This record gives sequence, structure tokens and C-alpha cells, in this order.
Amino acid sequence: IDRFVYYPLRKRNASNLIFLLASFGVFIFLQNLIQLIYGAQILTIRTGPVKEGHHFLGAVITDIQILILMVSIILMIVLWLFIQKTKLGKAMRAVSDDPIAANIVGINPEKIILTSFAIGSALAGAAGILISFETNIEPTMGFSALLKGIIASIIGGIGSIPGAVLGGFFLGLAENLGIWKISAGWKDCIAFVILIVFLLIRPWGFLGTKTEKDTI
Repeated sequence: IDRFVYYPLRKRNASNLIFLLASFGVFIFLQNLIQLIYGAQILTIRTGPVKEGHHFLGAVITDIQILILMVSIILMIVLWLFIQKTKLGKAMRAVSDDPIAANIVGINPEKIILTSFAIGSALAGAAGILISFETNIEPTMGFSALLKGIIASIIGGIGSIPGAVLGGFFLGLAENLGIWKISAGWKDCIAFVILIVFLLIRPWGFLGTKTEKDTI
């Protein structure tokens, strides 16, 4: 995918908007390809008999939800340590900040980008497996999670792993508190309202870095 889609765009110095549109195009193509090969039927992964959840502060939390939470926290900690402490992680940050300067000091930007692509794909696969235990499996199941992930990243601060986690918790809490008072059909609307508010008031998010462009 990188060789046939993103690499030519990088060679042409395409803007971030072009990369975003290309990513959505790839997503839609793969989504329809999966439907063509495997069909559009809804599948379910059974993990055993249905059990009563655990009561916590008036809410009911299932064992699967606890597992998803714990694995997600572990993966985020491992990813943060990898980015901050390892040589490869520091190279990724260098390429993200300035690929030309990174290339001058001997870092191969293309190799780092491919590695980042592989790590991101592995994390997305892990997320898909975890969420499949909680919901049904269908070719279009990832679109809502993709949008919520983008919103959570913006809320937490683009480029900040702790910020993405904080943004995800904030978004989930706001959505569920919102549908507690209003209809559940407004859940997605709540997420986009929060996104608009942050883009207008604090576009750099909770833990992001404020730039001169944000000030303007």
C-alpha cells in the first residue's frame, strides 16, 4: 500500500490533506474488497456463556471490557516506552519532526516510515481483534472506530501518545454521560460537537504543542 499509494505522494510533496483523502480512499477500497471476498454477513465471536457484569459506580462492566481496557493500557505503555527510549523510536520522532534533517544525519526516512506503517497496522489489528469480542464482526465495523480515533487524537493533542489516551477517555466519558441524559442516537453527534469546540477553542488539544499557526 505504501509503495503504490503513499510513496508516490511523498515524492510529489503532497499536503497532509491529500494524504488524508488517499487514506480514506484506501480504506474504502479495502473495505469493499473484503466484502467481495468474504461477503457482507455479520459474524460473532463467542467467548463462552453470557455472564453478569461487574457493578462499578452504578455502571456494569463486563469481563471482556476489562480485558480490552487492560490490554489497551499495556499496549499504550509499551508504545510510549518504544517511542521515547529506543533508538528506532527516536529515529521515528526525528523523521516526524524534520525528514530532511534526519536524512542528513544518516537516518533513512523511507525505512522509518515503512516501520511506522507496520507498527501502526499491527496496533490496528490488535484493536480490531479486541473490539470483535465486544461487538459483531462486519466489513464496515472499523469506520466508526477510525473517526472516533481521529477525534480522540485531536482532543488529546496530535503527536502525543498520552494525549491520545486522555482524549479517548474524555471522548468516551462525554459520549456516555451525554446519552445518559438524551437519546443514544445523539452519541456520534456529541463526538463531533466536542471536536468542533476543540478546533475552535484549543486546536492543539490537551497535551499537544501550541504552534504559531494555532495562535494566529
